Amino acid sequence: MTITKLVRYGAIAVASLGLAGGVAMASSGTLSNTGPHSNNKIDFKNKMSTNVTNNNTVGVTNNNVQKATSGDAKVDNNTTGGSATSGDATLENDTNTSLTLSNGSSCGCSTSSDPSADDASIDTTGPNSWNSVVFQNTNTSTVSNYNNVSVNNQNNQSAKSGKASVSGNTTGGDATSGAASASNSTTTTLDISN
Repeated sequence: MTITKLVRYGAIAVASLGLAGGVAMASSGTLSNTGPHSNNKIDFKNKMSTNVTNNNTVGVTNNNVQKATSGDAKVDNNTTGGSATSGDATLENDTNTSLTLSNGSSCGCSTSSDPSADDASIDTTGPNSWNSVVFQNTNTSTVSNYNNVSVNNQNNQSAKSGKASVSGNTTGGDATSGAASASNSTTTTLDISN
């Protein structure tokens, strides 16, 4: 009976060392020189649970407000009037938004275990004794990714050319109003990897 108690104490000490390694989950133990009619058992229960939760909230807002107005050109009340030309009013906007979101390696831990790393031996047992070694390795891994991505692009453009007038002249020239143009280019690229 004394030998059995010593073996059990030894097994408990070894199991604790096996768990202290954390990720490896390798255990080893030995049953030897057990007494007759004794029951001896080494029971390793290694459990590893990993929970990873990624909450990603990303918001991108692009606001573009532009206003262009060219001045007025007038030729009024002249004997001989020249030409009146109003300049061009031009607006351009180019917006590029690129977002990369990756949770692929967010957990630096490993939940793998190699059963071949467990080692046990039973040697020189007493007659009519019962001896066993049991390994139970359990790995549980849960990964939850919550992605909330919003992109808001707002473009408000106003282009107005000025007035060109020729009036009240004995001989009037030409009146030319400039061009009014507005252009907008928006590119949004999202790359989400979990």
